Amino acid sequence: MTGSTGVRWPTLQPWLSTAVRLGLAAVWLVAGGSKVTDLAASGRAVNAYQIFPYDLAMIVGAALPFVELALGALLVAGLATRLAAGVSGALLVIFVAGISSAWTRGLRIDCGCFGTGGELAAGQNPGYGLEIARDLAFLVLAGFLLWFPRSRFSTDSHLDRILT
Repeated sequence: MTGSTGVRWPTLQPWLSTAVRLGLAAVWLVAGGSKVTDLAASGRAVNAYQIFPYDLAMIVGAALPFVELALGALLVAGLATRLAAGVSGALLVIFVAGISSAWTRGLRIDCGCFGTGGELAAGQNPGYGLEIARDLAFLVLAGFLLWFPRSRFSTDSHLDRILT
């Protein structure tokens, strides 16, 4: 497949996958990094969704930043890219479902996606539509990496050359 500029997909795809991989890595590193210094606040943000019992919400909230940081690190290294993309996609689907659930139940919370979170003060707009749209865009990136995991400057590509 040749574009109007003569660039072939096999040449372009690894570079595009690299940009997507590093972009998604940045999302996870920022999200996890913004929560890892206050795990109790992250737990309270999960609890605000009113889905889990309090103790379980606190455990999920404390674990989530480490999962996000691990995904970011795997994607930066390009290690297990397809697996990291799959886990990213699953996590993003869960996030969209959680935000949608909060919205339909009339909860007024900050998603806690990039920091603390929890209940909003009266008059503050939760912005659920934008949060869902943002997470769906990130889901598209994860899906792209699931389909096209081969990228430049990745550990995966070095391992492929060693193993083949």
